[in-house]
Amino acid sequence: MNKALFRYSKFARGALVLTTLLGILVVGATIVQMVFLSKVVNGIFLAHKTLAGVEPFLLLLLGFIGVRAVMVWLREVTAQQGAIRVKSALRQRLFAHLFALGPGYHKGESTGELVATASEGVERLDAYVSRYLPQVALSVLVPVVIVAYIFPLDWISAVLLLVTGPIIPLLMIIIGSYAEKLVQSQWLALSRMSASFLDAIQGLPTLKLFGRSSAAGAKVERMSNAFGEKTLKMLRVAFLSGAVLEFMTAAAIGVVAVTLGVRLINGDISFESAFLVLLLTPEFYKPLRELGISRHAGMEGKIAAKRILEILDTPLPVLAPASSVANKRPVNPLTIRFANVTYTYPGNKESALSKINLTLPAGTRTALVGRSGAGKSTLVNLLLRFIATESGNITVNDIPLSELPVEVWREAIALVPQRPYLFNDTILANIRMARPTASEDDIKEAATLAGAEEFIQQMPHGYETQIGERGARLSAGQAQRIAIARAFLKDAPLLILDEPTSSLDPKSERLIRQALEQLMLQRTVLVIAHRYNTIANVEQIAILDNGQIVAVKEQGKRLRQHGNHLQLMDQYRKAGVAI
Repeated sequence: MNKALFRYSKFARGALVLTTLLGILVVGATIVQMVFLSKVVNGIFLAHKTLAGVEPFLLLLLGFIGVRAVMVWLREVTAQQGAIRVKSALRQRLFAHLFALGPGYHKGESTGELVATASEGVERLDAYVSRYLPQVALSVLVPVVIVAYIFPLDWISAVLLLVTGPIIPLLMIIIGSYAEKLVQSQWLALSRMSASFLDAIQGLPTLKLFGRSSAAGAKVERMSNAFGEKTLKMLRVAFLSGAVLEFMTAAAIGVVAVTLGVRLINGDISFESAFLVLLLTPEFYKPLRELGISRHAGMEGKIAAKRILEILDTPLPVLAPASSVANKRPVNPLTIRFANVTYTYPGNKESALSKINLTLPAGTRTALVGRSGAGKSTLVNLLLRFIATESGNITVNDIPLSELPVEVWREAIALVPQRPYLFNDTILANIRMARPTASEDDIKEAATLAGAEEFIQQMPHGYETQIGERGARLSAGQAQRIAIARAFLKDAPLLILDEPTSSLDPKSERLIRQALEQLMLQRTVLVIAHRYNTIANVEQIAILDNGQIVAVKEQGKRLRQHGNHLQLMDQYRKAGVAI
């Protein structure tokens, strides 16, 4: 997993190597510091030297204390800067990848869980990258360096350290497998709580309407309590394992100290050497103890990193175009053809679309009608390249759609959805989203064409009015006119209308219909419709049922019916659709 983490953040490997190297230098400074300390103590208490006699050693001791402090500071700074850069790089990659995956991926995921992963999950990588990963390397290298130094001085103590040292990692492995399951369970509880809380906030009007806000609050409370219980259980295991590790470390140090004391009394080792070994023994176990302390935070980061990498490794639905076709651009007017297009959603047995054959002639209006679930949205998502065709081809002016750069193709599309998404920003910023380089005059002209100028001027701050999350301060008709203003501003050759006048009052519908009539001029238009008045002036009507085109009616031509769908035809005739 660490290799994958390094792959997505080039700075991670360099930060880890530099932090580990500084840790080794800290150990080197510590060894030199202990050497001079042992010489000072031996000179004062056994050699009966004066302060002047040990002054050089004291000065060197103080100097290396300062060097060690600087090295420790540099190590901490490097580790933190590395963690910050890794988090920043991963957060950017994660957001970019989620945007590239598109709405097709998000439909199968919980928004709250994705938000928790992108925010809390990335933050939990801090301790994992800055402390745990460097400590894993130091817990191997530092004991080796200390034993290598002690061995020529006292091979017996070196052997004792090598025998007792592995006990601590062994305990961590035994306890760690159980603790990791608890951490994973805690992260799952946090994700569920975040998803439930976001769901309750977004559905607050509905909960209030049905008097279910208390029940939703109780559900969030239950999930919060469950998360708290799992966190406490995990902390209990962490405290218990920490106590065991401290006890085993103290016991191991005690064994070495007693052995040194006995040998010192028997005259088998000099005081200076014994004292130096005793000073270095805690330093031998220190990185192993610190690994046990940081392991808890490391496991949290590991679980979060696993989920982040799982998202980043999700293959994109639309592959990048080859360089040979990268310069191709759709030229207005657009003729779009679907040839035997089939698409099946992952995990489904039945196809959402099956062998679709349909042509949208340049500069004409085509209505796509059908029951809910017939496949209309899937067809639009294929056209928008949110998902990729399973088989068959979509061509634009005889150029395969898959060969057009995604960004270039989407520049050629304007979409007016049934429920437009408006961001918590100003009216000006929401309209300008269609063309970021547009001037204020262009935006006002687009708003005028969309019939939005009048109500915008009546807003408290005109175009600079904040409209709230999802356009909460606007009516449905006003929000729809903002969406139409976006389409006017974009001025794209392909226009997709998804029931833009549904759920509107007659006055709003009349105003929007007038704006749409002007918007559809000299463009290739695809209208997703359920009602006759939405498709009254189209040149072609295609009826979609169970993922198949069952009938096509062109202006001035006879109905082309595919298969026996007489009952469906009767239903549309009764609904007023002239087929």
